[in-house]
Amino acid sequence: MENNSRLKDLGFSQYEAACYMALVGNHPINGSQLSKISGIARSRIYDVLRSLISKGYVIEVQAGQYAPLPSDELIRRLKRGFEKNIAVFENEIAKASQQEDFEYVWTLTGYNNVMEKARQMIGAAAKEIYVRLFPEADRHLSKDLISAEKRGVLIRYIAMGKITERFDIQVTHPGHENLIKTIGGRSFDIITDRKEALVGIFEAGNEDLSPINWTRNQWFIIANRDSLRHDFYHCFLEKTLDQGQPLTDKEKHIYNIIKADN
Repeated sequence: MENNSRLKDLGFSQYEAACYMALVGNHPINGSQLSKISGIARSRIYDVLRSLISKGYVIEVQAGQYAPLPSDELIRRLKRGFEKNIAVFENEIAKASQQEDFEYVWTLTGYNNVMEKARQMIGAAAKEIYVRLFPEADRHLSKDLISAEKRGVLIRYIAMGKITERFDIQVTHPGHENLIKTIGGRSFDIITDRKEALVGIFEAGNEDLSPINWTRNQWFIIANRDSLRHDFYHCFLEKTLDQGQPLTDKEKHIYNIIKADN
């Protein structure tokens, strides 16, 4: 019996999924033949057929001969049912949810999972994004950040390495060459609209298991957003104090914007 049908994820039992999929490729067909094709015991096949008939997914076209609901119609029914259930659930959860002053900090793992969450946050941002990225993460997210800027979102970008200058408010963190060794990996920070934070460190050689924090906790967001703001100051202080060089007009412009952006 085939066990890999996605129908099991859509409310079908294992037997119902196997029965329907067998019918899709072989109909009309009697119960005995269907038992052999589907791998469902003959003692069970008629119970399974009755269940599918009651749900409107199978029809007995003539005595002892069965056929499936056309797949396009099945898909339409499943979609309608899913959308209806989601709408009902939204109402139920809205009524059940308590208003909380404290938002928890969640841990995400899996490099691709984190990048997908980052893209989701960037795509939903409406006003501003503070971001601190190493080049590897930048390759995943630069297009999304550019799209955000084009729709009017303000980008405040701290590059942790050699990254093409794409944004008006962008600086390169000093000493980035040694940071991976110093902190044990690559830091990853995104703060959107002062509402969401996705921050952490991808441990070198263990990126897929590294815990990255996601939250809407306002105190966490304020602290991490200020950390990124002060990295801009770090860049300017390093240039003026350590290198003894004056800030360019553009750097002065960035400094004034960041200073006012509290």
